[in-house]
Amino acid sequence: MVVAPATSAETPNSATGGPDYCDLEPFSISAADHEFTFYPHGRDRLKSLIAMIDSAERELKVFYYLFDSDTSGTMVRDALVAAARRGVKVALIVDDFGNDAGAEFFEPLTEAGGSFAIFARRLTTRYLVRNHQKFVIADEARVMTGGANVSDHYFALPADNGWCDLSAAIEGAVVEQFSQWFDLLARWVANEDAGRTKKLRRLRHIVKDWEGGDGPVRLLVGGPLVRRGHWAWVFKKDLRTAKRLDAVSAYFSPPRSFRRLIRRVARRGEVRLILAGKSDISAAIDMARSLYGRLLRAGVKIAEFGVCKLHMKLLVVDDASYIGSANLDKRSFRINVELMVRIEDAGLAAKLRELIDHMEASSDAMTLERYRRESTFFTRLRWRVVYWLSLAEYRISRVSAS
Repeated sequence: MVVAPATSAETPNSATGGPDYCDLEPFSISAADHEFTFYPHGRDRLKSLIAMIDSAERELKVFYYLFDSDTSGTMVRDALVAAARRGVKVALIVDDFGNDAGAEFFEPLTEAGGSFAIFARRLTTRYLVRNHQKFVIADEARVMTGGANVSDHYFALPADNGWCDLSAAIEGAVVEQFSQWFDLLARWVANEDAGRTKKLRRLRHIVKDWEGGDGPVRLLVGGPLVRRGHWAWVFKKDLRTAKRLDAVSAYFSPPRSFRRLIRRVARRGEVRLILAGKSDISAAIDMARSLYGRLLRAGVKIAEFGVCKLHMKLLVVDDASYIGSANLDKRSFRINVELMVRIEDAGLAAKLRELIDHMEASSDAMTLERYRRESTFFTRLRWRVVYWLSLAEYRISRVSAS
């Protein structure tokens, strides 16, 4: 059942990134014995995140890829510090590569009695495996997750070229799975005595052995070189029989087997992809465009969202919806530690497709005719060079930066 939208932090007109675009207000829906509230609007995401931290009474478990020391980052840190001072057990983990704030920034948290740790702290930033997850658990009763990191960029308006993203607040049984998952990773991070090879092997086992359950709401995870049980393994099973796929992905370079499955879905049904028309990394757009040709010829509908930078990760396959941290790119499929919540509910899938409809209306369609016109020999050559360089080392194009 769809519930009336929550009050937005901004009036619709103030969120305009173009003459016909504004972020949707938050919307709530009950599905599969869970309560979901989705936040397409950046300032609503920040407001909800702070409110969740402020409402915690016993415990907060926080895991982020990127955490900045800017205005928003300071607000979130200070809310965590205040929680620790009132007796809440606060545990924060951030990724080594994505920790732009620096360890010193979090000293007020540890001084207040909270804990702070760095994912892969003994490994240099040249190491490829990174935590790409973003979630906050309050009192093991509610969780907020999605694509947004803690930085002004992820809460800014489209008019200010903020990231277009999506977060979800969830209440229900899956929150316990989030808590168990956090505890596993926290113990892995705390194991300072393990060598690099042993620690990587242990991380792979944690991901491989994770049981996401078989109910309508599942917490699926992914990690380095793990296939069976990986979130993408479940997604692949869905694609094999799917008749419809609607997806929004900030970065697009799925493995060949997934591109083949996407084409097959288009031939027997319908596929719609909303991809980046504006990004912090122009190479990411080139990389995606290098793969458009065969998809378009198979009947895949592609539109590029250029109102502002795109960062959303949303997949809707028939009646199953995925929301979380993973892009449709090789790093999310093969290397990063990721999470995706899979919800099997026709009503929720329909509601999320309305969000995608809204985005498509302000996107530029990439038709086969347009693709043929714009993909000159030298343009295709540039696309391929960018594609292979990015596969060799993501830091060349900094695609891994979000």
